[in-house]
Order: sequence, then structure tokens, then C-alpha cells
Amino acid sequence: MPLLSLFPTRIEVAQLKKRGLESFNRDIIDVCESLRMADTTGQRWSAKHYTGGYTSYGSHDQMHRISSTFAALEKALNPQVKAYALSLGYDLRGRKLHMTDCWVNMMAGAVTHGLHLHPLSFISGTYYVQVPRGAAAIKFEDPRLDRLMAAPPKRNDLSPRERLHFSVKPKAGQVVLFESWLRHEVPPSFTVQERISVSFNYAWTA
Repeated sequence: MPLLSLFPTRIEVAQLKKRGLESFNRDIIDVCESLRMADTTGQRWSAKHYTGGYTSYGSHDQMHRISSTFAALEKALNPQVKAYALSLGYDLRGRKLHMTDCWVNMMAGAVTHGLHLHPLSFISGTYYVQVPRGAAAIKFEDPRLDRLMAAPPKRNDLSPRERLHFSVKPKAGQVVLFESWLRHEVPPSFTVQERISVSFNYAWTA
């Protein structure tokens, strides 16, 4: 019997749209900077949970509902998320996908985002607005890692599909999509310029 490769984990990295990305990203940056200045609740939450950076996760986590710029981002993401879900084999007949959460992340210096997943969601992702040279990649973890127990370490020359971790270095204007159960983190970058991104979750309804 041949060796079988089962239960793939699929991550998609794609351009958000073909035209107008620079001006669109500038609009998002303007909203992000204005939000950070006014969001005292988010500043306090970030100081406790996101040391050295800013995120609206603890204060404004539905930006697509309060900002026309983020509503435009949602509109651009919708067909990509649907196509990604269909490529995973999910049956969407009679079902609708919708964005449930959408928040801002502004990271510079040694700011990190610890290992986590996105519970109660279906598809998650991040849109990268500004990515300075040297910014850290988003690092994904093999979902079986906590079950390997007595396994020895893996070789360093393995292909990406065989490794226990895989890092994606997106560019500004790109979207990274993944299933919400997949754990991931962002290591420190030690960059002066901020990396600005927008994270989001999607759910489905009948």
C-alpha cells in the first residue's frame, strides 16, 4: 500500500485586489492612526496585553461596522474568503459567510503576538497594510504538535509540508487566510516603522 498523505492544512496568501492598493492602504492607515489617538479603552487594553503596540481588539473589534473604509475592506475580502472556503471542500449551498470581527494591529519594535487561535470562528485571516523591511513573519504551528509526545526532533532539511512550524512573510496589500483552529503567533521584529495589519474572522449561517 502506498504512503498516504492525509488531513492537509491549507493557508492562502493572495493579493487583495489588482488596482488602487496604495491609496486604499493610505486610507486604512489614516483610520488606524485616528482610532489609536481617540481610543483610550484600547490604549489601556493594549498596555496590558500588547505591550509597546496598539490593537483595537479589546475595544473596537467590529471595525467593518463603524468605518466605511473597513466596510470596503470587508467587501473586497468576501469573495476571496468564499473561494478559499470552497477550495477546502466545505459545502456552502444554502449557507452564507459573513465577517463577525475585524480589528486593527499596529506593531513596532519588539512587540509580539503570542501563540493563539480564533475560537468560535470558521475562517480567519489578516490583511497587511504596511510591512516594513525586516518585519517578523506570521508563524503557524502544526496542529498535531501537542500530540507528538515522545517523538524525536525533525530534520532541518524537510520540505515545508513536513515541518512543525511554517512562517509566511506577507507583503503590503496581501491577505493571509487560514482556518480558525490553526494556532499562530508573531515574533518580535525590532523595526522602527510600524507593521500595520487588520485581522478578521468569518462565520457561517444557514
